[in-house]
Amino acid sequence: MTASKEERAVALRFIVCLGVVSLFADMTYEGAYSIIGPFLKDLGATATQVGIIAGLGEMIAASLRYFSGKLVDRTRAYWGVAIFGYVLNLVVVPAMAFAGNWQMAALLVVMERTGKSLRGPARDVLLSEATGKIGHGWGFGVHAAMDQTGAVLGPLLMVAAVARTEHFGPAFLRLGIPAAAALAALLAARAVYPNAGATTPKPAKQQALPKVFWMYVAAAGVLACGFVDFPLLAYHFQKTAIAKPPIIPLLYAGAMGVNGITALIFGKLFDRYGIQVLTFGLFVSLFALPLGFLGGPTGAVAAVACWAVGLGVQDATLRSGIAQVVSMNKRGTAFGAFNGVYGVAWFLGSATMGLLYDHSLLALVLFGMVAQATAAIMFYRLRNRISASLSTSSTVL
Repeated sequence: MTASKEERAVALRFIVCLGVVSLFADMTYEGAYSIIGPFLKDLGATATQVGIIAGLGEMIAASLRYFSGKLVDRTRAYWGVAIFGYVLNLVVVPAMAFAGNWQMAALLVVMERTGKSLRGPARDVLLSEATGKIGHGWGFGVHAAMDQTGAVLGPLLMVAAVARTEHFGPAFLRLGIPAAAALAALLAARAVYPNAGATTPKPAKQQALPKVFWMYVAAAGVLACGFVDFPLLAYHFQKTAIAKPPIIPLLYAGAMGVNGITALIFGKLFDRYGIQVLTFGLFVSLFALPLGFLGGPTGAVAAVACWAVGLGVQDATLRSGIAQVVSMNKRGTAFGAFNGVYGVAWFLGSATMGLLYDHSLLALVLFGMVAQATAAIMFYRLRNRISASLSTSSTVL
């Protein structure tokens, strides 16, 4: 059923409201993420430990999404769960400034990821309800672009903070301001759109997720194994002096800008051409590995750009694909299961790359490139199955 012009306008306004929330949240998270690699190095962590910490945070957070997704499907407490996740974010990120060793910093990284895991499925269900009225690719693309605006501003805030003190720790205190703004914006969105998600039907008992969904998740898991963490790239830039400390968050800010633009472009392309557009993005992102780990300063800039393109394509298409093949009343579970598998695979890939970094940069590069190329082929082969499932999915919504 086609949405009316008024329904589309309301849906877009709601997406923008949640985009403002994510803008401030990503100022907080991405600001911290842009410096966590060299911050851990200064606290005495090795490359292997950085890879494990980055991957472990994603794995624990993603596995919790499976349960938080089921929780919101059963209770439909989308707003309550999301609010709690943002409160945790507000407390944990500024506390990193007081971490006296890399073990404490690692614990706080995991706690921050836990907050994101709680709020993620709830927010994505609310978003998918709205994006269904204007096009999933475009809707998630708009949200991702706003999300990435914050992801640019956060690292830029860190550029100024690190340049002033030449230390990474105190910079985390400044991130308490956007963390508080994200929570305030979410409460405002809840007040303006109190009925969002209220009409979502409860899932029928024993209702299974479609087979194509699990094939899709498997492809995403292979992708996660080969997609390098920025903290490991940043660790390499710091160790080899390819970039000075204030330049590292600046590179990340630029990457988030590229990410946002890419998400908008590929969101539109997704609505027209489907999941095959992800394949193209992955063949760009895999070049981040040889450019970043085997090149010099110019290669580092190009690597971050390629990495950002891959991330932007994922932001616009991965959630959109799930919304196409899974009915609304099971999307919390679907988003949670997807993120659970993705996070475990991310941890395994990150830990492997961290170990390989200490032994062979060439092996690290080959591992990541082969995994991403394999994932691209898997997604391309799924394009017809996903298209065939659209009519079935639309009748259930």
